[in-house]
Amino acid sequence: MKTPLSRRAAARVGISALAAAALTVSAASTASAATGTRTVTDLGTTYNLSLTAPDTAAEAGANITVTGSGYNTTQGVYVGLCVVSGVPGAVKPSPCLGGQDQSGTTGASYWVSNFGGGMLPNSSAFGAGGTFTATIHVKADLGNGNVCGDTVTCSVVTRADHMDSGDRKYDVHVPITFQ
Repeated sequence: MKTPLSRRAAARVGISALAAAALTVSAASTASAATGTRTVTDLGTTYNLSLTAPDTAAEAGANITVTGSGYNTTQGVYVGLCVVSGVPGAVKPSPCLGGQDQSGTTGASYWVSNFGGGMLPNSSAFGAGGTFTATIHVKADLGNGNVCGDTVTCSVVTRADHMDSGDRKYDVHVPITFQ
């Protein structure tokens, strides 16, 4: 037979539950993310692109998870950390950390394509609705004097893959700072 809680015990349980909830909300808010969006029309179809990535990372390097949705599944994209200038679609994001990491050795870039994605390391096909999830390695120093936040401005980006690298329609940027 269970004994009902005294008022004091009930109050302690309630306070403990509120404290736990506050800690959970506090912990969740410290892992912040940013989202870049862009609407493009390609061959009469409108795509509402969305790219979400953490807005901060460790300067020395960190693996981050990037998600996207609304992409054209017939146009592959690279996901990576790149130098950016201007608005998305104005100038090709470049140089990028790790370049086109086709061997999968650096983990700095990821290829999403329905035409070969998933056959190489650091690649996959698009999910339903042009979605993807990618894990990439980022760090502040891109090499050759390109240091994010110091000598250049960097963002986590998508950009058209090697099948149409001059196409700027699928460029989406999410700014990132390094601590």
